[in-house]
Amino acid sequence: MKKKVVVEGERVQDVGYRLYLLNVAEDYGLKGFQARNVGRDVEVLVEGDDEPVKAFLEEVRTKYPEHAEVKAVKVYDYEGNVINVEAFYRRLNLEQLIKIVNTGIGILGRQDKMLEKQDMMLEKQDEMLEKQDMMLEKQDKMLEMQSLMLKKQDMMLEKQDVLIGEVRMLRGDLKSFIDERLSRIEKEITIIKEKIGLK
Repeated sequence: MKKKVVVEGERVQDVGYRLYLLNVAEDYGLKGFQARNVGRDVEVLVEGDDEPVKAFLEEVRTKYPEHAEVKAVKVYDYEGNVINVEAFYRRLNLEQLIKIVNTGIGILGRQDKMLEKQDMMLEKQDEMLEKQDMMLEKQDKMLEMQSLMLKKQDMMLEKQDVLIGEVRMLRGDLKSFIDERLSRIEKEITIIKEKIGLK
């Protein structure tokens, strides 16, 4: 008996459906088995004795792989050639190896892009570090200038203290001079007043 099975649904590919069907076919000892993705469906060809084929069809109508979303399982008579299970197993292995290689190549391509981005980020980081070094140098120069300004300010304050001291001394001398001068003038006025008889 030969049959063609079409599995339709929202998610029947990339969920291990063909491996699941191959396993069921081997469980029932089918002679021929082929499965391929067609559009969004999975198409299966089986060949074997009547009872094992009927048991296979019954199981695949009612059981599905864990992550599959099946809408319908349609069964048709088939007259064409069906390869044996072992040949399909080898073909499926090769197909899976090709997928693995292509996935690996894709991963390597993405890894190369990530490494390029990482290199760009490191270059930007180096530029930022250079700018930071320049800023730190400028900050050091500013601190040196600030230190010089503080030294000059200290010198000015010392000179101001000296000047204030000198002004105080001058004030003291001037006060003594004025006090002495006034005292003399008062004595002279007193003498003049006595001589002219005002006192």
